[in-house]
Amino acid sequence: MSTDVSGMIECRPGARIWGPDDEDSVWQAGIDLFLLNNANAYDALACLFGVRNTFGFRPLTEDRGIPVDASDGLLTDHAAYAPDAHGTTWITWAELASADWQETDHSGARSRQSVAGDETHWGPVWTVMRTLGELHGPENVRLVVWFH
Repeated sequence: MSTDVSGMIECRPGARIWGPDDEDSVWQAGIDLFLLNNANAYDALACLFGVRNTFGFRPLTEDRGIPVDASDGLLTDHAAYAPDAHGTTWITWAELASADWQETDHSGARSRQSVAGDETHWGPVWTVMRTLGELHGPENVRLVVWFH
């Protein structure tokens, strides 16, 4: 049985203007992951999110659940996959930008960069997140994913 990934990039543009704790600094749905990434390489899912991790990667994030302050658009999109959605997690652009992209799986054969870096099918996702991070701050951009 295959595992598919769905998700969304969210952004909190008001945080740049009013600060992250202001009532108007809410997360907004940015772009559906499907529009940027339609591949499903399990080694990438393993190193990023810990899903199907037979490769022995130390995932960047796993099982954080839906953010408590998720946008309405994200909640609506996620609900369409319930109850089959599992492994829901999220990661900010700040966390992604500071990750060790040269870290390898347990065999040493695959690096995070080689399976999920800028030159892979994840490249367009990172480009959008990088651009939004430059505009609004890296901690105000996140990717929320779930699996089905």
